[in-house]
Amino acid sequence: MQHLPFWLPLLFILITFCTISVFYFASGKRTIFLVIILCFLLVEAGLGLSGFFTKTAGIPPRLALLVLPPLLFIIGLFISSKGRSFIDSLNMATLTILHTIRIGVEIVLFGLFLYKAVPGLMTFEGRNMDIISGLSAPIVYYFGYKKAKLPSAVILGWNLLCLAILLFTVINAILSAPTPLQQLAFDQPMIAILYFPFVWLPGIVVPLVILSHLSAIRQLVKSLLLKKQTRVTLAI
Repeated sequence: MQHLPFWLPLLFILITFCTISVFYFASGKRTIFLVIILCFLLVEAGLGLSGFFTKTAGIPPRLALLVLPPLLFIIGLFISSKGRSFIDSLNMATLTILHTIRIGVEIVLFGLFLYKAVPGLMTFEGRNMDIISGLSAPIVYYFGYKKAKLPSAVILGWNLLCLAILLFTVINAILSAPTPLQQLAFDQPMIAILYFPFVWLPGIVVPLVILSHLSAIRQLVKSLLLKKQTRVTLAI
């Protein structure tokens, strides 16, 4: 990845730390969260710098070590009482603002495409529609939380749609990575995520974005169910 201009990895490092910082504030500045994320950050950085992920022939792919630990961490939050308590304490307005970082990610991906480090389908000119989520996040934040004019159902729908867009993008990324599972983009595969600092995209940034959506969806569903239950009780 030495052929990349310095601003591309630098911009992505800034995006990663911005994502962590915003989520940290959304959590009410929970130190334990910050410690766990920084541990992930350092381990992934070390493996990325060592070239560990560039050996792509094995089954399961070594890239699984980037994806599975954060995924298991998220699952652990939802199945434990303390984890659910943490999720329900997250500030939804701040979580909404976090999604603006997806604009920066799209800029980085397009830059990586120009330098043949990711396929065109992973950019906004291809199949990646994630920039819609980033551009719409400030609108949802302003009208949903600052002005309180958007119904909870609309905000819930936005989170579900943006999560679906992200999962579609993740699937394309997995199928484009140079592993035995590759099905797409053989002429220009998704090699950037094999190297530091771009290992933080599947290892840090995407999991935090997914967790932000899942946390908001859980809180919004609980709120809507409570309102419905209250209306039924009053009607009785």
